[in-house]
Amino acid sequence: MNEQWIKTYRSEIGSFQETISAFQKGDIEKKDYKGISGGMGSYAQRDASKHMLRLRMPGGRLTVERLGFLADTVAKYGVHRMKLTTCETVQLHDLPAEQVAPIMEGAIGVGIYCRGGGGDNPRNVMSSPLSGVQQGEAFDVQPYAEAATEYLLSICRDIKMPRKLKIAFCNGVDDCVHSAFRDMGFLAKPDGTFDLSIAGGLGNNHRMGVPVAEGIAPQDVLYYIRAMIDTFCAHGNYENRAKARTRYLQETLGADGLKAVFLANVEKRKAEGGLDLAVEPVAVDKSGDGELTDARAIPQKQAGLYAVAYHPIGGVLPVEKPAQLYALLKDMPGTECRVAPNETLYIINLTAAEAKKVLAATEDGARTAFEHSVACIGASICQQGVRDSQSLLRAAVQAVREAGLSDGALPKIVISGCPSSCAAHQAGAMGFQGCVKPVDGKPQPAFKLFLGGDDTLGGARFGEPVATILEKDIPALLVELGRAAAEQGWDRWSAEHAAEREAIIARFA
Repeated sequence: MNEQWIKTYRSEIGSFQETISAFQKGDIEKKDYKGISGGMGSYAQRDASKHMLRLRMPGGRLTVERLGFLADTVAKYGVHRMKLTTCETVQLHDLPAEQVAPIMEGAIGVGIYCRGGGGDNPRNVMSSPLSGVQQGEAFDVQPYAEAATEYLLSICRDIKMPRKLKIAFCNGVDDCVHSAFRDMGFLAKPDGTFDLSIAGGLGNNHRMGVPVAEGIAPQDVLYYIRAMIDTFCAHGNYENRAKARTRYLQETLGADGLKAVFLANVEKRKAEGGLDLAVEPVAVDKSGDGELTDARAIPQKQAGLYAVAYHPIGGVLPVEKPAQLYALLKDMPGTECRVAPNETLYIINLTAAEAKKVLAATEDGARTAFEHSVACIGASICQQGVRDSQSLLRAAVQAVREAGLSDGALPKIVISGCPSSCAAHQAGAMGFQGCVKPVDGKPQPAFKLFLGGDDTLGGARFGEPVATILEKDIPALLVELGRAAAEQGWDRWSAEHAAEREAIIARFA
């Protein structure tokens, strides 16, 4: 960002510190404070004396310098809770009010800008986490995520959208960034162009995106982004926040009408000009030193180099981990980390010898497909949360481990603490949504169970709710399902024994 933008941002941080102080004194109501703080990437937690700060990083790009900043921040401020998010950011939790603004200020030095990280703003722009190094990709989309971010931050003070806008760039290998159902999803094609779908989204009245354009020239990406903002501002619902997301434009305009309006806005912006984009992919100038075979070591498209996958349970990153990884990576040229939407951290551009060291430093992560499950931060922290998704996941992992279930007996599950679907439970093979269930006339903690979701590239579909299960019963349900599926594995057993699956679920419903 240019010097003037950063100067203004620093001024905003100073004003925000005054706002936080007023909120802590009770001079600002919680609802009003949320409307202000979200635009600065921060929210008060359920315990309003504690705060979350969201560190937005385009495409989840956690460079070694940013990793060092995290390590220093943990040490300086005593941070004791850190979360990898499904929008490829890092969230710091349980911060005292007086720490938020200084951390925001410190983050500027490593190119982390929290501005617009929440509220009615364009959110962290996502890209395939292994973009630039993944075998089989169409091309590296990470530079487009970074260019889009810089553009959006440059205009975020000048626009007022009805709600947030989520943009994702997929490199064409898998669709973990969910380009099929984002507000804007750019899909890289082998011919060097993008296909685009718009107005998708999860949560209530979830929708797949509407395909609106094929063969988009990469240099035109910003025209399409600005046209989406124009469309949203002109036709979005400013009166009813529950319907103020782009997916509702499919209702108000119809799919064909939305496409027509959007493409007309694209042409208007192209006629004005000034948004042509020129990016250069980042070359990986490094050679390998041997071969390595490990389930967590992924061969890159650069011969002899590897990416190591590290999935802390529930995406809760141990606070000592940034310092541990920084101590390793600072002496490994060309390496960096990427935060993935499935709460996995990838460490990329490693030689075989380097990868072995990183594997040893990350042995505390998930051991099985099931332990790679995804969960939002949950109701113990989030004001909007209904159920504590992190607590449920911990209980489920413990129960499955104690039962000794084989890897593959259960799929990765996805747990959202409320209908907002921050963990994307509607796109999981098995998803849970926090709710309540009446028992003898009294509401009890529970989760809706969704089955059949899929986020694979070209096969995206939403799961359907099949039952409501008391929270206390879910670990036992998972163990029983896993035991039934253990011999064949979940995918095959679930497909071939649907009646048995449903009977087991019915006993817990």
